[in-house]
Amino acid sequence: MERDKAKGKETGETEQKPAQQERVPRQEEKKGTVNFSYATPAKVEEIVERTGTRGEAIQVRCRILEGRDQNKVLRRNVRGPIQIGDILMLRETEMEARRLQKSGRGLG
Repeated sequence: MERDKAKGKETGETEQKPAQQERVPRQEEKKGTVNFSYATPAKVEEIVERTGTRGEAIQVRCRILEGRDQNKVLRRNVRGPIQIGDILMLRETEMEARRLQKSGRGLG
């Protein structure tokens, strides 16, 4: 081992330790701030029916209040408590939920 060190000194080589990565301080976000995504308000006009395998979603018809699709009526599936007159914030206004079909188990 001492011979290896001596040889390294003779040839000009030095032992290098693994490079330690320098820690760059991250910019921390200010606490208490909220970042919202763009959304379009829509008012619930009609509650159509419950949907989903266990009835956990409610299909509603809502009218877009702002944006390029203003006054357009869409059918959407909503989860949670909802009533006529509530305002939904929709991230997109182009897709519409499928119409519920009356066929199903036992309705043949």
